[in-house]
Amino acid sequence: MKERKNFLSLLAELNKVRITIAVTLTTLAGYTLAHKQIDTGVILPLIGIFILACGSAALNQYQERDRDILMKRTQNRPIPSGKISPRSAAIIAFSEIIIGTIIIYVGSNPEAALLGFLAFVWYNLIYTPLKRKTAFAVIPGSVIGSLPPVVGWVAGGGALTDPKLLVLAFFFFISQVPHFWLLMLKYGQEYVDAGYPSITTALNQKQIKRVTFVWTVATALVVLLMIYSGLITPLFFEILVLIASVWLIAVFSKLFRKISVTLNPFYYFMRLNYFVLTVIISLIIGPLI
Repeated sequence: MKERKNFLSLLAELNKVRITIAVTLTTLAGYTLAHKQIDTGVILPLIGIFILACGSAALNQYQERDRDILMKRTQNRPIPSGKISPRSAAIIAFSEIIIGTIIIYVGSNPEAALLGFLAFVWYNLIYTPLKRKTAFAVIPGSVIGSLPPVVGWVAGGGALTDPKLLVLAFFFFISQVPHFWLLMLKYGQEYVDAGYPSITTALNQKQIKRVTFVWTVATALVVLLMIYSGLITPLFFEILVLIASVWLIAVFSKLFRKISVTLNPFYYFMRLNYFVLTVIISLIIGPLI
């Protein structure tokens, strides 16, 4: 029993389960918006995208194992810590990617399966290698965050040509970027030490704060487009996300305060997560009312 528990814990760490659960929620949001209800048709696409996302996360750790061991933040991950062999991690990763794609295909349609597979390709074959080449890989890399809700939308019967889908995808794309800038404020030197090109070598902390603030404000303002396009309804949720947007901008304006206390990027990182979660909940529940 203890060995099974340890294996499940190791698998959850390798698959970055907390992140993949969030990915699955965005898929549910896309499905609900397109289908206007939650029914049994959503089960297989959600299971598929969860397993596929787990596989991509595991493969990412396999790909970055040589750099992970050099960073304090990542050196205790399953592969660099020696808890699992690179070969075993790769087998798990590719198995999950194949199984997840098949489940999406069986549970919805070829379009959704292709889009899910595209998310894997973009993350593992484009973004991950690009991180070693440029400090600005996060911008094309953020496309990854916009694909799971598109998978949900298509699985729910929505059309790829619907303008609402563009707005939905844009929100999840743009909200990914400030997450990265905040990570750089906290772990920028570790990235440099591990041999990654880091934005901290091109911009000072004050400039990174400004960039983070601009992207965060843009994230908050996209909510207006979501309300205008009818993605967020009814009135209660419209008011809720507007209040959340104002709150987010107010919180991040503190980045410019001239105070002597040490900056805590994690504080802002979590507030941004709270905001995105509020929007996701509004997108899931709103169409059901």
